[in-house]
Amino acid sequence: MPALRYRSRSYKRTFKKTPGGVTVLHYKKKKPSKHLCADCGKLLHSVPRGRPYQVRKLSKSKKRPNRPYGGYLCSECSRKMFKKEARS
Repeated sequence: MPALRYRSRSYKRTFKKTPGGVTVLHYKKKKPSKHLCADCGKLLHSVPRGRPYQVRKLSKSKKRPNRPYGGYLCSECSRKMFKKEARS
């Protein structure tokens, strides 16, 4: 009997054959939720959606946009922030 958390169909299932010749059921890990803008809550583009061990393998330029507030604010909100900083 699988663990309680694996009993729903939201987990992808794959059959793996072990070296002993037994077929075993493996459950794929879920992807994390998409990153959102801290100001307006819109989806952030060019921020990868993966588990920490997958994101760790990416180069720094692929992890988040290379600008101030990159990966934290969307482009529109960061543009507003730059204007606000310049005016003050």
